[in-house]
Amino acid sequence: MAKYLMGIDNGGTSSKAAIYDINGNEVAKHTTYTQMLTPHQYWTERDMNELKQVNYEAIRGALKKAAIDPRDIVGISCTGHGNGLYLMGHNGSVVRNGIISTDNRAHKIVDKWLADPAYETIVRPRTFQTVWSSQPVSLLKWLDENEPDVYDQTEYVFMITDLVRYWLTGQAGFELSNASGTSMINQHTEDYDEQVFDFFGIDHWLKKMPKLVKSDKECGQITDEVAKETGLAAGTPVAGGLFDITASALSTGLVAGNNLSIVTGTWSINQYISKEIKVIKDLFMTSDYPIDGYHLITEASPTSGSNLTWFINTFMKPVKARLKKEGNQVSIYDYCSGLVNEVEPADSKLIFFPFIFGSNAGVANATAGFVGATKGTSLAEFVRAVYEGVVFAHMAHCEKLDNINPNIDGPIRIAGGITNSEIWLQIFADVFQRPLELVDVSENGALGTSMAAAVMSGVYPDFATAADKMVKISRTVQPNPDNAKIYQQKYALYKKELQHMQGAWETLEDTELV
Repeated sequence: MAKYLMGIDNGGTSSKAAIYDINGNEVAKHTTYTQMLTPHQYWTERDMNELKQVNYEAIRGALKKAAIDPRDIVGISCTGHGNGLYLMGHNGSVVRNGIISTDNRAHKIVDKWLADPAYETIVRPRTFQTVWSSQPVSLLKWLDENEPDVYDQTEYVFMITDLVRYWLTGQAGFELSNASGTSMINQHTEDYDEQVFDFFGIDHWLKKMPKLVKSDKECGQITDEVAKETGLAAGTPVAGGLFDITASALSTGLVAGNNLSIVTGTWSINQYISKEIKVIKDLFMTSDYPIDGYHLITEASPTSGSNLTWFINTFMKPVKARLKKEGNQVSIYDYCSGLVNEVEPADSKLIFFPFIFGSNAGVANATAGFVGATKGTSLAEFVRAVYEGVVFAHMAHCEKLDNINPNIDGPIRIAGGITNSEIWLQIFADVFQRPLELVDVSENGALGTSMAAAVMSGVYPDFATAADKMVKISRTVQPNPDNAKIYQQKYALYKKELQHMQGAWETLEDTELV
């Protein structure tokens, strides 16, 4: 009897269910979408009732496409965007909209915390990360100050992985790799830390926190009701699941130290694993990794490939319409790659800061923008600037990682949306001047979290074995040494202009139009 695994992945606007055989081959997948709600500046939310239904639709769609007996699925596991906040009311009621990880409403609260010297003595030595505005601690504090009635309505505080697992099984839990990235967990004890909650002024929320669960442990089974809704077999075991950056790392085969993994999408995710963790002030995150003794060292921000989607949807709607009218088989993304190919790296000094959804500029009020445009700047130059700006944002993160661990070397394992663009991959290789190993996977999160299902169900004894069996490298992209100097110059220009923007961003933040 064939055995299958299901991975469910919820991003900022999409929900995906994918079915794999035990060798990591994708059998079927189905993607559904939710609307991103932006009722106020800095807010990004979603309707939780809609979210539940699109998850069920994704599962039904994957099962239909796979045409397998659902009883042959030996395990299910979920992943999703890290952080954000999903509150579950009593008896499964919805308290308010879910909050997505690109939300920035609480940035002023975070600024106050980071300016407090006690943060460096109380919080960072326990959490090993920098608190930021869409982490649950920040959002819970914001709710206390702005929507205080929410507290009494809430039974459980969830991440999106925990929320979907709760819907599938009726069992509440807070998965450890997710929890370790929330500024709630003491990395030494792997438990909630009362002193940290007290510093943030949210100690009363400890009563609403579910028990911590591990990624590869069974945390419930598909209920009869969910089986009827989705077509899954009642009683199918569901694993704890994984933090999306952890799932992405596993999907690239990151099982040894000193190797670099990059995942592109809405978030620029750059990471390696290590048995040694350090208190480093400007490091984005240290989180739990499901391989014994290892932690995931991550530099990340929402500054990656989705900036291109924004640019297309904002400025290239006429081009999309024309391609459709002409019956052109070229996708808008392939069209953009073609435009980039029209411009040589040395032909344009146009700079783009890819901060539409957030920044890695070191200031919370940084916004996106182009520098260097003239009346003669072509559309192709604008698109190339977007491509290069995204790579430069990744490079800035990786420079931090290199400063922490100078032994990171060898080819870079890379996955995510930009791997569909040959020219974008070449820009990556040329900027980093390192080979890129492309992972043969269309859904990083779903594949990575399916490994948790594989370990839970006994298909493989551990995550290292699961990754070894389920991850496949399709090819390698070599850097062009002829472009090394020009990209060194352009990246230096990017960093210099970034510093010049600090004052402008502060002025924009402080100016009120009346």
